[in-house]
Amino acid sequence: MNKIIKEKLAILPAKPGCYLMKDRQGTIIYVGKSKLLKNRVRSYFTGAHDQKTQRLVQEIEDFEYIITSSEIEALILEMNLIKQYDPKYNVMLKDDKSYPYLKITNERHPRLLITREVKKDKGKYFGPYPNVIAARETKKLLDRMYPLRKCKNPSGRPCLYYHMGQCLACSETPPSKEAYKEIVQNMTSFLQGGYQDIKKDLTNKMLEASDQLNFERAQELRDQIQHMEIIMEQQKMTLNDRIDRDIFGFSYDKGWMCIQVFFVRQGKLIERDVSIFPFYGEAEEAFITFIGRFYLHENHLKPKQIFVPIGTDVELLQELLEVDVHTPFRGRKKELVELAMKNAKASLEDKFSLIERDEERTVIAMEKLGESLNIMTPHRIEAFDNSNIQGTDPVSAMVVFIDGSANKKEYRKYKIRDVDGPDDYATMQEVVRRRYTRVLKENLPLPDLIIVDGGKGQMSAALDVLENELGLDIPLCGLVKDDKHKTSELLYGEPPEVIPLGRNSQEFYLVQRIQDEVHRFAITFHRQLRGKSVFQSELDKIPGVGEKRRLLLLRHFKSIDEIRRSSISDITRLGIPKNIANAIIEQLNKQSEGTIE
Repeated sequence: MNKIIKEKLAILPAKPGCYLMKDRQGTIIYVGKSKLLKNRVRSYFTGAHDQKTQRLVQEIEDFEYIITSSEIEALILEMNLIKQYDPKYNVMLKDDKSYPYLKITNERHPRLLITREVKKDKGKYFGPYPNVIAARETKKLLDRMYPLRKCKNPSGRPCLYYHMGQCLACSETPPSKEAYKEIVQNMTSFLQGGYQDIKKDLTNKMLEASDQLNFERAQELRDQIQHMEIIMEQQKMTLNDRIDRDIFGFSYDKGWMCIQVFFVRQGKLIERDVSIFPFYGEAEEAFITFIGRFYLHENHLKPKQIFVPIGTDVELLQELLEVDVHTPFRGRKKELVELAMKNAKASLEDKFSLIERDEERTVIAMEKLGESLNIMTPHRIEAFDNSNIQGTDPVSAMVVFIDGSANKKEYRKYKIRDVDGPDDYATMQEVVRRRYTRVLKENLPLPDLIIVDGGKGQMSAALDVLENELGLDIPLCGLVKDDKHKTSELLYGEPPEVIPLGRNSQEFYLVQRIQDEVHRFAITFHRQLRGKSVFQSELDKIPGVGEKRRLLLLRHFKSIDEIRRSSISDITRLGIPKNIANAIIEQLNKQSEGTIE
């Protein structure tokens, strides 16, 4: 613990609020909240912790705190700060799953849409649906039954749906607001469970058509009824009161939490959401924060009622969400909460082996790599590789690994500008110079470790730029490949020495993955660039000849040689100005002479 943290711990207030943990670069890596800031923040730096919390504490170099007037304010502020800063240790909703909803828009001519975003736009939302297929099938059924707008045509310009009786908005006399209101009410009733009345009405019409020997109409109605039954009655009834509910259960162990949400709509269990993530501090507080973010920041539609396990702060959630939050103590409702808890526990147990294996490959491998190099844990690693063929189309690429995992959003490609010919050392200097000049200029995060694909020469070239030109002191390694182009040795230090890494160790596999990834990224970029060069026409280099004129010339003359042999008048007949035609002939003849030499 450093002096800054010790001094701040001594003056922490015994009030509710949020705290923001920072690493050595001043980046916010964790945001939390507490009823008593004094006790909570101190707890991180005293006593024993699990591996997850130890890892967090090792990175903390400073912290800030914000006092609030109540716990509910602290909870809201915590969620907003997490959304603003996206700290790496506040990992939640890792599956990033969104569900489809049906929406009746609030317009003069309402429409029925499928959407994955729930907005405060006065539209009516129904769902979530188990998958987009279920939402589409329900929409198809409703489109046949209710003639809401399905086109963008103005009044008096009928569309295909109008002729099918499914869109009245483009008729000469579109429905009035009152007529639309009735249609919307019928659709709402249908989607809220009133489809049984519609089913009876369709059944009566089917029987009437059958009695009148109109068997085609009867069959059409029968198919529609069967379709409705399949769509609306797929799930087993779980509760009889038809109230929309979300049922939460959670389980935690070894610093990880699993939360399961059962979506119950119209008494039917239609879908569940599973989220597994690391947490720090109190499990109950992490659970409440998750629920708050689930509805307020992840755009899940709030139901009429939420069920949570015994021990959850129901009053706090009700105040935050403005929804009836309930803890059932008996009967079928309690059984559903317990079922969510059991599912969460089972999912967590199933995932633990995969989670631990992934940790070994990433976070633990990163920590062991730092130990092998005798440097601080390299949470952020940036790696470079060059690619060219005999100096043509030279490129370089950079990949970023954060906590042992590739972060493809931060990958960068570089076209080499200032190097002539196949000079790998000068190429490495150019790309390192460009990268870290920009990092310093824009105040971007610096890496904890730089890896260059190459040996002592590439390392020396990169270090010369970092230390002598930019004044940066960042650990730098080189990766050498064997005769089979596989990762062979890791070089580090001045002068560079081989760092012994076990060939079966996770830290060796990590640097191997990094080298393979940066090579793949660089060679892919080079092939793309080379492909463009190969297919580039000689005409593209002539001022005044764009894509249209190039295609026009090639379609008429069939080849570059034929254009070269043509006269200026032959070209101007195609509508090309005389000065450009003259430039085409001159340029192509020059290129021809240069090729012969």
